[in-house]
Amino acid sequence: MAAGSGSRGQGRGVCVKLLCVWSVCSALTAAYLLYLPLPGTISEPLKLMIVAAAFRGVSSLGDMGQSLGVVHHIRLINSAITGFESLVPLDYEEVQVEDLEFSGVQVRLYQPGTDAQPGLRRAVVFIHGGGWSLGVPKVGSYDLLCRKMAVKLNAVVVTVDYRMAPDVRFPVQFEECLQASRFFLQPEVLQRYSVDPQRVAVCGDSAGGNLAAAVAQQIGKDNSTAEKFKLQVLIYPVLQPLDFNTASYQQNQRIPILYRELMAHYWLEYLGADPDLIHSLLLNNHTARDQKLLEPHRAKIDWTKMIPKDKKKEYKPVVPSKGSPGILQQVPALLDVRAAPLLADLEVLKFAPRAYIMTGEHDVLRDDGLMYTHRLQQAGVSVTNHHYEGGFHGCVSFAFWPSYFDVGIRAVDDYIAWLQEHL
Repeated sequence: MAAGSGSRGQGRGVCVKLLCVWSVCSALTAAYLLYLPLPGTISEPLKLMIVAAAFRGVSSLGDMGQSLGVVHHIRLINSAITGFESLVPLDYEEVQVEDLEFSGVQVRLYQPGTDAQPGLRRAVVFIHGGGWSLGVPKVGSYDLLCRKMAVKLNAVVVTVDYRMAPDVRFPVQFEECLQASRFFLQPEVLQRYSVDPQRVAVCGDSAGGNLAAAVAQQIGKDNSTAEKFKLQVLIYPVLQPLDFNTASYQQNQRIPILYRELMAHYWLEYLGADPDLIHSLLLNNHTARDQKLLEPHRAKIDWTKMIPKDKKKEYKPVVPSKGSPGILQQVPALLDVRAAPLLADLEVLKFAPRAYIMTGEHDVLRDDGLMYTHRLQQAGVSVTNHHYEGGFHGCVSFAFWPSYFDVGIRAVDDYIAWLQEHL
């Protein structure tokens, strides 16, 4: 009897030890998967590590699916994003919502509830981000953002549900956003929705900021469009594919959720270019000194002359003496201002609307926003640059459930307050 009890005791001891070993191994595995070395000044780093791990997991599944020939990785990632965003609780339910077509382009139109202030209203055309290939504007965080703008600004908000890569490539995304904007800016359409034609803004985040800037430029210089945007709000916009070694690209190349290599990948996907060009782009071989096609644009992307000294730090420009011949000829859209609004001439920029440009210190696209701030000011356009020292790419989308990043909440409230004051 005593011997049996001893055996059972030893068995329990072995189980406890195995459980301890399993717990330690699980903890180490979780730490390995979650841990990222992040700067101490970034907003809520532990929370960001969890978000980044989830995004890496979905991206890995997408890459696996594509390598097996099952599904394009972007479609799998978008399915995961859609599933997650559908879990976000609805808010601002008093807002009236309609799904419409503007010149054949899918849009969703938000109007304040029936108890809103009477009279003519502001309006905002919102263009979502996601690397021109990801994003679900009608559910989740983007839907909540548009509802919040409609309520807080007593505004009509139009979100453009443009088609995305890999189904379509540049310039389709730009053209659909332009078509929808032109349709909405027609006097009879603005009148239909009780919109003051002098109080319409365009707004976008990331790739949506790219599209918003390009659309604002086109409408600004277009004499056939009677009504113009009064303001543009660009939230950590991507504005050029010619220098992947700006100070912010060098500083933040491994900071989630937008890594340097991933941004180059999005550009190639958007422009329909050979994905094998990614290594040449990351080396700036397409903008080497021997690339004559770039000469008219070099000064427009010279970040050493356009960003504040404290942002340059110890980083140096990367300009190879010899590059990869033929890239700019092979992918002419790299120099197209509709894809790269930073390359617009001052004669075009002077017609752009007053701007609010949000940048984050821990974002590879920080210097795109800072350079565009400088160039717009050169053209005589009033610009407010709101820079967040703890900001990272995508933080506005994480202002809502379940992450509630403080820097994202502040960023949303700040740009809405700016619109409240100036629109």
